[in-house]
Amino acid sequence: MSTLERTAVHIAVDMQCLFAEPTEWFVPWLPRVLPNVLEIARRHPDRTIFTRFIPPQDPEHATGAWRDYYERWRSMTRDRIDPHLLELVEPLRKLVPPAKVLNKTVYSAFGHPRLAHSLRRHGVETLIVTGGETDVCVLATVMAAVDLGFHVVLPDDALCSANDATHDALIKLYHERYSQQIETMPTERVLRDWV
Repeated sequence: MSTLERTAVHIAVDMQCLFAEPTEWFVPWLPRVLPNVLEIARRHPDRTIFTRFIPPQDPEHATGAWRDYYERWRSMTRDRIDPHLLELVEPLRKLVPPAKVLNKTVYSAFGHPRLAHSLRRHGVETLIVTGGETDVCVLATVMAAVDLGFHVVLPDDALCSANDATHDALIKLYHERYSQQIETMPTERVLRDWV
């Protein structure tokens, strides 16, 4: 793909204070990729969706394996955290509106029931996915997008994880196993091609 069509949509996954500040879910290199995520979002803020991962009020409000998950991460439920941690990091929050915010309670942005339908209704075929974590919420979002038939562009210098080894392994996996559906490139090329 030589250029990103104008109709592409940027999904910035979970660029929240929850992961940028010293919590149990702190992602140390989120601040390092923030300038690239910001530059991509600024290119077309009206075509940018920021997801926010919203934990349940307490483990009892989760079901199945999610209940077990939040028993383990009890300190990260909404009854225990400062509400400001759910907000987007600055300066991304200043782009809303025209950028949109999509709250989700699961890893994938496509856990939101109306996202895929809305993208299709607007003729979107390509998604630019940034944010964190490469090996958790970004992974879930990317694989759901592939299953739904979207072409995915990953600016590899606009993705972050708390685990370097799994981040690197996933970038390699995308190159070697999903090259027909997932394209990795630097932010600089996204900015050049997303006209």
